[in-house]
Amino acid sequence: MTRTADVVVIGGGIHGCSTALHLALRGLKPILVEKDYAGRHASGVNAGGVRQLARDLAEIPLSISSMDLWEHIQELVGDDCGFESHGTVLVAENDAELASFKERVDDLRLRGFTHEEMIDQAELRRLVPAVSEHCPGGVVSRRDGAADPFRSTQAFRKRAVEKGAEVIEGVTVTGLSRVGDVWRVETSDGAIEAPKVVNAAGAWADRIAAMLGEPVPLTVVAPMLMVTSRVAPFIQPVVILRGRKLSFKQLANGTVVIGGGHLATPHRDRNETVIDWEKLAISARTVWELFPIMRQATIVRAWAGIEAYMPDGIPVVGKSSTSEGVFHQFGFSTHGFQLGPGTGAMMAELVATGSTNVPIDGLEIDRFRKKR
Repeated sequence: MTRTADVVVIGGGIHGCSTALHLALRGLKPILVEKDYAGRHASGVNAGGVRQLARDLAEIPLSISSMDLWEHIQELVGDDCGFESHGTVLVAENDAELASFKERVDDLRLRGFTHEEMIDQAELRRLVPAVSEHCPGGVVSRRDGAADPFRSTQAFRKRAVEKGAEVIEGVTVTGLSRVGDVWRVETSDGAIEAPKVVNAAGAWADRIAAMLGEPVPLTVVAPMLMVTSRVAPFIQPVVILRGRKLSFKQLANGTVVIGGGHLATPHRDRNETVIDWEKLAISARTVWELFPIMRQATIVRAWAGIEAYMPDGIPVVGKSSTSEGVFHQFGFSTHGFQLGPGTGAMMAELVATGSTNVPIDGLEIDRFRKKR
């Protein structure tokens, strides 16, 4: 028999699960279809940074609305998701870099955004005592923090089911077509019909978009992470660099998670990634130089997950440009974890009402059509 729903959500990452939950909270019946299991790739294997810092201007409204939900995540999903708020610090490694950061912060202030704050060397050393003495200062976003990515995704999945969503895992979407006034979503486990569809398929979302006649220049990437042996507690904020690629945080058990943008080789059709150990060594060297305390630590393991990256580095969020009743929510370009709660709430509002109070200007899929 053909299943029916109010909305079919394709993809079970934190974005798909968040959207399914918020749709259910609005009294709709969503069915979420995931080809593996919730959190298998980007949402479950990222560094867990919950940051507003260093966002593209087009993302900032979504990021701010999402942070409001992260700060009440226990109430939303029944789990604190391991969320801790100790801030995120962007470290400047020289005076020229610090000056460029100040230009951005000044511009944000003129636009009414105050979440990014310049800090001098003394405040940097207070927040991150172990940082190398050559660093002259940086930027802090004090509400930021980190959470457990896989646990968070599973919490959204669980609460969505509790509120009435149906989650179908291990099932692949094979077709999408309009039949009368509903969309027929063909899957490896039979068809599902619904008047509305949300494409939250991550690194596979371009294939769904192509079924609608709106191809997008999505690139498949596989950001790498590694974790070290335990080190005595020495840092609370998440630390990031911009000149050299680095994301760095210490967990409660003393281990340190190191990421920042170096890429493994993804094999999308095989669901596999191949680690690039030479690039991981670059990240390890950066940590060695920036945090002398880490020089005695060892690397315990490394991993990577498959993600979707867009040419302009920002996601595709909003209505389909070709197909009534279809919405896109993908391409978060290695920094979508923090956006999950707020984007899910925004998408549910957009699906249910046709509009949203959170600005998403500049994120629509037709920005790529306009460039051709």
